[in-house]
Amino acid sequence: MTDEPELTSSVELCLDNGRLNPAAVGWTRRPLHTANLRGWGRAKRWEYWGIVTPDHIVGLVASSLDYAGIHGVYVLDRATGEETSTDVVVPAARGAVFPARSGEGEISVRGRGLSLRISQRPDGTRIRATAPDVRLDVEVPLPRGRESLGVVVPWSGRRFQYTVKDVGRPVHGTLELHGRAHDIGGPDAFAVLDHGRGKWPYSITWNWAAGAAPGRAIQLGGAWTDGTGVTENALFVDGRLHKIGEELRWSYDRSDWLRPWHIGGERVEVEFRPFHEKAARTNLGIVANETHQCFGRFSGWALTDDGHKTDLDGLVGWAEEARNRW
Repeated sequence: MTDEPELTSSVELCLDNGRLNPAAVGWTRRPLHTANLRGWGRAKRWEYWGIVTPDHIVGLVASSLDYAGIHGVYVLDRATGEETSTDVVVPAARGAVFPARSGEGEISVRGRGLSLRISQRPDGTRIRATAPDVRLDVEVPLPRGRESLGVVVPWSGRRFQYTVKDVGRPVHGTLELHGRAHDIGGPDAFAVLDHGRGKWPYSITWNWAAGAAPGRAIQLGGAWTDGTGVTENALFVDGRLHKIGEELRWSYDRSDWLRPWHIGGERVEVEFRPFHEKAARTNLGIVANETHQCFGRFSGWALTDDGHKTDLDGLVGWAEEARNRW
């Protein structure tokens, strides 16, 4: 179990010398951190949006890794298993725009036929993406009083990460895939945000799982936070965040990613059964990545802050392992 402070007022992520601000370490129910990263070297900035509908799963990534921008648009047709994917690398992340506060301002990236624009307002976010065979235009409303999980993970004064995970947001709009238009919306469609700003170690492995259904959502992380005294685990019930302050046990088969995954601790016990694996690998020598993101369904339970056991059966989402040298 961890003893993590809840922050309730605005704070800057970094001190004037670029090192981690000790007052920024903790977790929040709404974005309160200004990511005032300074200088060059190991700094990472990204926005990831995942969108789940009964027919499709969409993944959108805009990122700046200092030396390169790595951006992507991905769509899975759940009925056929067909993947439509475009990934681009932009040297020195030229033209990439990332605001310092989650939920404020505009993110904009482009490169080789891909364009992604994310416009953030107090009442929600508009996401527009274009890539070969894909056009997406959706609104992601932010209901009044809805909470998200913000966490600062401190490896050291020079290596740290701020993340915001917002799981199960409503979403509506249009997806055009291979010339055919699909409406997005309804109770079984939702969006997930992963906002990241920080300065990372060269080599790192992480686990991430996120799933939602009407009125319930789960956010679980592992590996990268181990030993830091901070976790990124939470249960959401009707928009209310219940922080799970413990390092969880992750069990899965790296030789068969489609076998069931198990994630557990004192306040959460889930089984995740994948129905599709998205694998991505790059190896450029010094820089390399291997990610296995599995889409599937959750079952199990998690406890609210007052000890109520919340049923997680029927949640849809993903679980992943990512290994990076970057």
